[in-house]
Order: sequence, then structure tokens, then C-alpha cells
Amino acid sequence: MIGSLQGRLIIKQTPLIIVECAGVGYEVETPMSTFLELPAVGTEIFLHTHHLVRDDAQLLYGFSTEDEKVLFRLLLKVSGVGAKLGLSVLSGMGVGDFERCVRYEDTAMLVRIPGVGKKTAERLIIEMRDRIGQSPAQAIMAKAGKVATDPRSEAFDALVALGYKPAEVKRLLAKLDIEDKSAADIIRLALRQAVT
Repeated sequence: MIGSLQGRLIIKQTPLIIVECAGVGYEVETPMSTFLELPAVGTEIFLHTHHLVRDDAQLLYGFSTEDEKVLFRLLLKVSGVGAKLGLSVLSGMGVGDFERCVRYEDTAMLVRIPGVGKKTAERLIIEMRDRIGQSPAQAIMAKAGKVATDPRSEAFDALVALGYKPAEVKRLLAKLDIEDKSAADIIRLALRQAVT
């Protein structure tokens, strides 16, 4: 299996690129997150890769970070999710954002990704919930996401820690005007809303 590529970028036509390594040109498909970070044609690059072997083809997918590669592989294990949808997810959001969507059961954010409908979003949340919690993916996603860095996330985590269900917290926060508010203010507003 091909786990990584280091070579010269010779063709760059979204989403396909060709990387020349020791005289061999490898066709690699990338998510937009990786494609947009690529340097100019002719530059030396390094990609983390996933090599997919099918009956009719051998395909190579390239990622700028190990985190993206791990998430892509986890997505391929979800029933009904293939490589095309996996690339679409990674093109639509970062690893940390996806992890937060799963933790907070945020189907509304997931359905904004092209190719992800309501049922697919629900399936992603259900099936990825357990997979994200496994090592080494948990460490990678936690590191990439730096979970609970914004006030909404901090407030969400605090309310869940107080015993509220994630879906209940999501409903409470949706009713509030939380823009430009601190985590403490959001928690106070949510608790007031919960008792009224």
C-alpha cells in the first residue's frame, strides 16, 4: 500500500493532481482543503495518502495532514459512504468541525455539505460517534479540533456535564441570541430558558 508521497507537483487540476516521484507520475485525488493549500506546479510536496484498490481501479487519495487521512478512513467505514462523499465531507469542513458536529449531533451543519442529506447526516453521527472515541483517532481529532475553544462549545460541554442531553442543549442554544457572549453568559441564559 502507498502510505505517503513525496515528489514534484506536475499537474494541478481540481480535484486531481499528479505528483512525480522518481520519474513516475501518481494521480492523486484530494479534498478541497488539501488542494487549496498546494503550492505552485513544479514545487516539491509531501502528501499523506490512502490507496484504495477496487476490482476495476486502483485509486490514490492525498491529504495535507494525517488527521484528514484518519478521518477519511473512518468515513469509508460508514455504511453508504464512499470515497467521493468522504472527499466532499473533508472539502466542506475541517476535522475539528466534523468532530464537533458528531459530538453535538449537529445534522444542520452536515447537510450543508454537497451529497449529504438528512438521513446520511444522521447515519454519520450515529456511526462516527463510537469511532471517533477510539484510539488513535480520538487523540488526533481532539488535537486537531482543540475541542471547546469557542464560547458556544464551552457552554455546550458545560451544560452536558450538568446532565442535559446533547439534543436538549442544542434546542436550548438555538432559541438564544448568543452572538458575542461569553461561555458563562450563554450558560446562564440557557439555564434560565430551561426553567421557564
